[in-house]
Amino acid sequence: MTQAKDPEEGRIREAIIELLEKRDPGKTICPSEASRAVFGTKGNEREYMDRTRDVVREMVGEGAVEVCQRGEAVDMDAVKGPIRLRKKS
Repeated sequence: MTQAKDPEEGRIREAIIELLEKRDPGKTICPSEASRAVFGTKGNEREYMDRTRDVVREMVGEGAVEVCQRGEAVDMDAVKGPIRLRKKS
């Protein structure tokens, strides 16, 4: 596992892992759930989601999670629209 560059990135990573562990195997979370768990609902949500997506990209590269759309794994950088995260099996 890659060391987070700053404490907030580490907290985002931990939130993603915790949220996925609470779900049944194969179930997904929305990246915004992790963002809200770390940053709350007030403030610059756009910046928070950008930071969350950066952490997701790192986690995808490590093989820890996969990005899904309509239940299928997709390339995060090629997909348009809402995405979900699933623990990689």
